[in-house]
Amino acid sequence: MRIARPALALSLVAAFCPSAHATPEEARAWLARMSEALATREYDGLFTHSNRRQSETMRIVHRMEGAYSVERLVSLDGSGREIVRTPREVHAYLPDRGVVLVEPRTDGGSLLKALPRPGAELDAQYLLKVRGGSRLLGREVRIIEIRPRDAYRYGYRLWLDEKTAMPLRSEICDQAGRPVERIQFSKLDMHTNMPASETEPSVDASGFRWVRSARPGSDRRVAMAAAGWRPLKVPPGFRLVGSRVQSLPGHPMPVQHLVFSDGFASVSVFIEPGSRTAPAPAEASRMGAASTFTTTVRGYMITAVGEVPPTTVRDIATSLAPVADAGVTPPPAR
Repeated sequence: MRIARPALALSLVAAFCPSAHATPEEARAWLARMSEALATREYDGLFTHSNRRQSETMRIVHRMEGAYSVERLVSLDGSGREIVRTPREVHAYLPDRGVVLVEPRTDGGSLLKALPRPGAELDAQYLLKVRGGSRLLGREVRIIEIRPRDAYRYGYRLWLDEKTAMPLRSEICDQAGRPVERIQFSKLDMHTNMPASETEPSVDASGFRWVRSARPGSDRRVAMAAAGWRPLKVPPGFRLVGSRVQSLPGHPMPVQHLVFSDGFASVSVFIEPGSRTAPAPAEASRMGAASTFTTTVRGYMITAVGEVPPTTVRDIATSLAPVADAGVTPPPAR
């Protein structure tokens, strides 16, 4: 014990001294490096995605085609679903349903769970800290802590490889700092000139039904009926950033899809016309970091879902009303 105590003291000094001089600017610099690495490096990794109820092993492959990235995400457990992101579209292969969902590609990051990027909006809603950490996968890491300023969003902890800034581990945390969802790599290899075959789907989609997101205006009746919905009030920092009409499997008509964001965390709201003829009890559910709240307004089913606390999706869903009721001019969606 006389030997162990000095050793423990030294290990604590080594772990916490680097954070004594760390600043939010350093944390932002690490986040910028991470975002660039995820978007521009070529890599092939195995990771476990887990929450308090379940765990799933997945493989991610990311390569570059000139200035564009191509990516493939494969579930190695359960249904064997795959997601392939091309320079223009995202294809989700669902073997258990015999369906391929196709959506336009909207960003250039990674199919990994949404990870924070530096910016004024992030600073306004979160506190950033950086400190040294123990080794992962035999690599030195730097730990970035992102703490929310209120209860409307989750916090994050990221273990970044000192050399590449790749996230070897990430956690989504509740208000008490307890992880509600985690991604941890068991293997991560960096590559150059990765073969194109590595990002081609392994699912045989012969006979599958291909469902493409409807473009705005493709169903004018639905678009006119649902596009007039706007929130009377949203949680601090959140704003409407997108609106479109979208087809979903199992839904006879396209639905209106609204997206709210604080610059990092986001909430999707789906408004399905004519789904209910009478009000139904509100329903709430939670799986890991994902929260869902469903309610009905004037015969429309409104479902809000996002990786935010349950209060956030509930407040957004229950605040939606037709523009005529709101008495305001709706802000333009971007």
